[in-house]
Amino acid sequence: MTPDDFPKNAKDFFAYAKKHQAEMVDLKFVDMLGSWQHCSFPVDTLDEGTFEEGLGFDGSSIRGWMGIHESDMMAVPDPTTARLDPFFARPTVSVLANVVDPVTRKDFSRDPRHVARKAEEHLRQSGLADTCFIGPEPEFFIFDEVRYEQNQHRGYYEIDSVEGAWNTARIEEPNLGYKPSFKGGYFPVSPTDTFHDLRGEMVYEMRKIGIIVEAHHHEVATAGQSEIDMKFQPLVKMADQFMWYKYICKNVAKRHGKTVTFMPKPIFEDNGSGMHSHTSLWKDGKPLFAGDGYAGLSQLGLWAAGGLLTHAPAILAFAAPTTNSYRRLVPGFEAPVNLALSARNRSAAIRIPMYSKSPKAKRLEFRCPDPSCNGYLAWSAMLMAMIDGIQNKIDPGKPLDRDIYEMTRHEMKEMGIRTTPGSLEEAVTALEADHEFLKRGGVFTEDLIQTWIDWKRSKELDPIRLRPHPHEFSLYYDN
Repeated sequence: MTPDDFPKNAKDFFAYAKKHQAEMVDLKFVDMLGSWQHCSFPVDTLDEGTFEEGLGFDGSSIRGWMGIHESDMMAVPDPTTARLDPFFARPTVSVLANVVDPVTRKDFSRDPRHVARKAEEHLRQSGLADTCFIGPEPEFFIFDEVRYEQNQHRGYYEIDSVEGAWNTARIEEPNLGYKPSFKGGYFPVSPTDTFHDLRGEMVYEMRKIGIIVEAHHHEVATAGQSEIDMKFQPLVKMADQFMWYKYICKNVAKRHGKTVTFMPKPIFEDNGSGMHSHTSLWKDGKPLFAGDGYAGLSQLGLWAAGGLLTHAPAILAFAAPTTNSYRRLVPGFEAPVNLALSARNRSAAIRIPMYSKSPKAKRLEFRCPDPSCNGYLAWSAMLMAMIDGIQNKIDPGKPLDRDIYEMTRHEMKEMGIRTTPGSLEEAVTALEADHEFLKRGGVFTEDLIQTWIDWKRSKELDPIRLRPHPHEFSLYYDN
């Protein structure tokens, strides 16, 4: 569908619902950690005033939001986001909402979509540019089954996939082979790639709601690792699309008795799932990152890269936000752990794609984020770092164009190459020490940042720290 097919205002919204014979509206908003929440309403209970007033819900039941004593919140639907939802039995229009305080009528500071909207406005107010384009490459796994448990006396997980390299000897009556080997899943045709049609169905559903898809393919890992690439869009629009992307991938898989995970590292000793995020700044319809500097970058583009590299450890508290993220960010698995710039080296945190000579294609590819992140927050943090880099003329340092695995530690130290945090705890500590750049223009608030830090420590880091790891039994049981 084209943009002209979708509503532009509240009046259009009701015409759109009528056109599709939708009697129900599904209101969706995103929680702090990046999951959609929803509630459905008969369309005849809404009117144009709903798009100003909003609909009430209990904010104390949403992760990281309000206490029970101040729980009333309002979700104000944005009519321009209305789409016919592909996964309800009867025609239903889904619409995304912004969250506001019902008393002050101010946007809620912990609403991730509000943060992204503020980031875009801060960029415009800075005068540096008027648009930040984001083009992500989310990767994910398609499994047949997952089982896990954690209690006082048992902790385990087990995953399975018809494509898993470990299933070459399984009795499948008949087992036809064609299992992608570990690290052998990049671009095989069928019958080795068994998920072409399933990914294609995901793409068709994305196209129905207006997402422009550029490509889809099998990824490097065994067991159904996949990638679907969306065409770049302005930050807020892409963050909205990323929510749809996850929703569509998971629900199409479920239609076929499969399960999709965006967990960065579900398989031991194979590649994890990243989300390389391409970004560029434009002004008055013109790209600002093209020039005659290194790899065809402008001075502004180099400074933007300097900002990303300088603040990368703090950014990763949002962009690689899980303990599992740091099972992926380790050397040896094409992981971008080196905080340096490079034209072609995929072990560098920022790569400058060299496929096209067009100024419009000149961009930074920040390779550290993974798809477990909340796009509204991760990409806003990236934008704020780029703005800081430009305003303070931060030098990105010497480019890394050598094979990192051939370099000695002394050579890396001489080049001043830092590495990404080794754990979520390190990333959260970096955010705690370095977040003033995020607060400029009121984009991120101290309240949101501290809530994020507290949540990560108390709800994720401490619980992981307290539990025995299954591999510890292999290492220590018989000591």
